[in-house]
Amino acid sequence: MADIATMTAHHDAFAKFVAILGRGPGRSRALGREEAREAFGMVLRQEPDPHQVGAFLMLLRFRGEDADEITGMVEAARVSWMGSHVDLDWPSYGAGRTRGAPWFLLSALALARAGVKVLMHGSNEHSAGISVESGLRALGLEPGIDRDGFTYLPLATLSPEMDALLRMRRLFGLRSPVNTVARLLNPGGAAAGVDGVFHPPYIAVHLGVAERLSRQRLLVLKGGGGEAERVPLKPATGWLWDLGQGRMEIAFSARSGLQPFSPDSDTPELLAAVWRGEVAPPTAVATITATIGLGLLALGSVSTAEAAEREAERIWRDRI
Repeated sequence: MADIATMTAHHDAFAKFVAILGRGPGRSRALGREEAREAFGMVLRQEPDPHQVGAFLMLLRFRGEDADEITGMVEAARVSWMGSHVDLDWPSYGAGRTRGAPWFLLSALALARAGVKVLMHGSNEHSAGISVESGLRALGLEPGIDRDGFTYLPLATLSPEMDALLRMRRLFGLRSPVNTVARLLNPGGAAAGVDGVFHPPYIAVHLGVAERLSRQRLLVLKGGGGEAERVPLKPATGWLWDLGQGRMEIAFSARSGLQPFSPDSDTPELLAAVWRGEVAPPTAVATITATIGLGLLALGSVSTAEAAEREAERIWRDRI
């Protein structure tokens, strides 16, 4: 911690960003894209005092996330994965308190079996459900290893600095915009991405960042537990950003005859048994295939939700 006598030029330089955000009603404003890039770059290099970082992140949250700000922060945090070519970026940073098994993991694995190169990255540090890493272990897989076109990178491996900031949630009792930044990193430079948010207002921010960064395609929806997962118990709406066509709305229909999940009964062993085809709980399988459909729409492999559903069911059947 810095005191007045030990403040450095870095502390002085960062103070202006805290002041811009916190001057009060009528005087504060969002950071511009370049300001956010500079400020967050300083944070990642650990140049500000920790008190300044806490104030900065919570003021960003209090003001509400802004597409220009988040774009600048993504540019500052951007990391490149030096692995093989990636078709589909799949962030997993949900923190749902009522989550059970990560059924979306099986969706991503099925797409990989069908020839789609998937890079999933994330942190389930604050989720009450089964983590992606626990699911992988139950399937006999390990993070960081390309298996049949699927790779999972924990954020702690991808960017220890970002992971440390994400862990500050325990100190704040609240998520910070770092969660949104992490979801939009796209470390493999994939042309397509699929992303879930917990609160619908964040959808516009994610689309706005994709637009500003000239990403090729990104599908965003309010997903189960904030993940890129569609539980088809009721109708839903997704939004697709396409560099050539702009924003497009996609309506998803509910599937009849399904019962709500009982997350307490989910286990890693159940997840593995569903993958192997030993059991087929209807709601879980419907969620898996509906989520495969999200990936297909993001990739542009199909053009309608109905076509995505048909193709997803074929991909799930053919995984074994």
